[in-house]
Amino acid sequence: MNIILLGAGHIGQAIARLLSTSGDYSLTVADRDTQALHTLQHLPLRAVTIDFNDREAVEQLMRGHDACINALPYQMATTMAQAAKLSRVHYFDLTEDVNATKAIVALAANAETAFMPQCGLAPGFIGIAAHHLAQGFDTIHEIKMRVGALPEFPTNELKYNLTWSVDGLVNEYCHPCEAIRDGVPQDIQALEGLEHFSLDGVEYEAFNTSGGLGTLCTTLAGKVRQLDYKSVRYPGHRNLIRFLLEDLQLRDDQEQLKAILRKAIPATMQDVVLVFVTVSGMRQGQYLQQAFMRKIFATPAGALHESAIQITTAAGICTALDLFRQGKLPASGFIRQEQIALPDFLENRFGKVYGQHVAH
Repeated sequence: MNIILLGAGHIGQAIARLLSTSGDYSLTVADRDTQALHTLQHLPLRAVTIDFNDREAVEQLMRGHDACINALPYQMATTMAQAAKLSRVHYFDLTEDVNATKAIVALAANAETAFMPQCGLAPGFIGIAAHHLAQGFDTIHEIKMRVGALPEFPTNELKYNLTWSVDGLVNEYCHPCEAIRDGVPQDIQALEGLEHFSLDGVEYEAFNTSGGLGTLCTTLAGKVRQLDYKSVRYPGHRNLIRFLLEDLQLRDDQEQLKAILRKAIPATMQDVVLVFVTVSGMRQGQYLQQAFMRKIFATPAGALHESAIQITTAAGICTALDLFRQGKLPASGFIRQEQIALPDFLENRFGKVYGQHVAH
């Protein structure tokens, strides 16, 4: 299967490694940054330098491939999806942006090719796990979806290090969040709904952030009383983010906020991804709750070092592509994450990184 991968950044490099060494994919990687492409020279793939603002060049590059994987910043999702439709290639991406996903849903209507956005961790795997648990209930009362991409060794006041896209991070903090309350789909405010919990002896907080639910609000409309998604952080993070966004009014100057974070908050490859889902409801006349939890750590130093967010995000989109290639997903139109069966995901060669709770 011939694949064009757009973007050779943090996540794109992990995707490139998985696909190019699998034996089932012929891979072309495109980026505007020749240095980023240079880091992939040891892999069996073709590298192409391109200006993503050149629509004609992008469409020309896509033609002749079976599918496109978009690992570019979320702002480019709609443009790349439009180019994929015109080039008649299947389209997969990692976007958490709600508006971009709505635009892709419209593009996918009556399309000859498949469109599957939101193939990462959250949205992505978290929705697959939640939907699977929900199928085991006769009546679903509440679904709680919690995900954290966290530094393993936090040392600053935010108790946070940059583990993924700063653009995506600020986006999820600043936009309304979808949820279902008392059976009614609605938008709720980001950074609200603060709660605290502990797992494996570690204290966490969680609060509303945008995009993590994917299409579950639509899929489960009329079937669940309460549904929400929250990002997990170490205690105290939410209050400091609110101080930056509201007291310092950086919500109105998000580029300045991104610049501050990039300058003042170091990135880390020593991270942990936390996935925590609980579903409660009625099963055979009994009120029950079922939980799904995973902790995935970065690969050890000395091995091929990849962060936990690289591992989990790349695994999500590569598994979706692999299951599509195997005919386990629709061949055209819009594909929701929850159309993937959790057992199929966990049994997949790429998805197996989610297969068990990994102790550290």
